[in-house]
Amino acid sequence: MQIHNDHVQTIHDGTAQKDALMNATNVAEARIEAWPDEPTWIKQWWLLLVVFGFFYAPTIAGMVGDWWNNPDYSHGFLIPFAIAYLLWQKRDIYRRLPAISSWWGLVIVVSSQVIFLLGFLGSEFFLQRFSMVLLVAGALVFAAGWQFLKESVFPLLLLVLTIPLPAIVFNELALPLQLVASSWAERFLRVCTVPVYREGNVLQLATQMLNVTEACSGIRSLVSLITLALMVAYFTPLRWWMRTVFVLSAVPIALVANAFRVAGTGLLGQWFGPRAASGFFHLFSGWVVFLLAFGVLLGESALMQHWAKPRGRIIP
Repeated sequence: MQIHNDHVQTIHDGTAQKDALMNATNVAEARIEAWPDEPTWIKQWWLLLVVFGFFYAPTIAGMVGDWWNNPDYSHGFLIPFAIAYLLWQKRDIYRRLPAISSWWGLVIVVSSQVIFLLGFLGSEFFLQRFSMVLLVAGALVFAAGWQFLKESVFPLLLLVLTIPLPAIVFNELALPLQLVASSWAERFLRVCTVPVYREGNVLQLATQMLNVTEACSGIRSLVSLITLALMVAYFTPLRWWMRTVFVLSAVPIALVANAFRVAGTGLLGQWFGPRAASGFFHLFSGWVVFLLAFGVLLGESALMQHWAKPRGRIIP
């Protein structure tokens, strides 16, 4: 009787092993069907990149030129490296995802080209450049599916932040920011017992007159700091609402930092003469204040992580 039971158990184990082997084989075949052969897949995407570069070469060249000539978007040179790192970090995730093509991707691609045409006819560079991001999103959905787009949302968002704002939006934001910077700088100077008279965005000191222009409105530090805040929040182990609060806090930090920079320019001119408030010292002070603002942002991230860390009682 014992021998019979052992024989039945052996047959049962063999059947279970056979079923497990068949399941593993089916899973492997499903993955092969879901994901094409890697060399073919690479050739397809290289072909897509060549076509993309051919049609969008003038658009990309113009955007890179703005990065070089417009200090407000000089952070754009760092974003391609950040995107490449993010994609490399997610390479295993992309390999595991099933490639499920969707015709909605073709709709997005066509919509991107309509937007590009509208931007080209209206000489609106923002629409032309935004259509480039939309084209990439549509190509991902059409070739690989919505899961790939979901995993690529953050890199695409970083790419959007490198596109200079339309002139009408920039002008609408610049003037209020100029008034905020000049008003807060006036208060800082008065706290430092420096006599100052403000009229609009113009600060009149005893030794000089400071005109808070569009370049000093704070858009440069605002856009760059929001971009850095998004990158820090992405790698910080916090809940979604804490990450949202962290990113939004970059706005007041950037405004205070810019007002402090304007006030510091006034103090330099008051103590060391008007030359100290312009040229190299003015540019250098902008970098110093921005680094201080980024340091405050990192300190806030550390405090939020410490506060969010679970605290349990140690039982003796």
